[in-house]
Amino acid sequence: MTHTDLLADILEPNLSVVFCGINPGIRAASTGHHFAGSGNRFWRVVYLAGFTPEQLYPQDDRTFLKYGCGLTTAVARPTARADELSRTEIEAAASAFEGKIKRYRPQHIAFLGKMAISAMSGKRDISWGLQSEAFGGARTWVLPNPSGLNRAFSLDALVIAYRELADAVKSATSALSSTN
Repeated sequence: MTHTDLLADILEPNLSVVFCGINPGIRAASTGHHFAGSGNRFWRVVYLAGFTPEQLYPQDDRTFLKYGCGLTTAVARPTARADELSRTEIEAAASAFEGKIKRYRPQHIAFLGKMAISAMSGKRDISWGLQSEAFGGARTWVLPNPSGLNRAFSLDALVIAYRELADAVKSATSALSSTN
């Protein structure tokens, strides 16, 4: 693994939401584009849930910023499967990762899957959806991982879960604009 195999964050300050994958897949790292695996449903799901007005593709990942959305990973090391990461490796990344979120100040952070937030928070019993505690100052969500390896969630179930966050983002945005 070389330094060129690390997947760059797609972030800027004050985004509406930052989606946080556990770590990059091998294909994402080698192409330099988030959620590039052939079976990954992320781009389809965020479109169907209402985050983008058009279907984006991995090569369009920087365009996501235009819609107030960013992309990052909890751990930078690419693997073929997230279960190749140890809990200790994720725990070790927690402080720097939380610092990154504080620095960029998104309104919401969405962890894709329970693995990273569980290891970083030290909590074993994590529920889906909006969490009671903020992470790095952002409202924290836990959404199902859109990986093609995650067969526990159908496309429809993913869209329903992600749409709940999209609706919360739209509500927060309209509340903010009505006070200005």
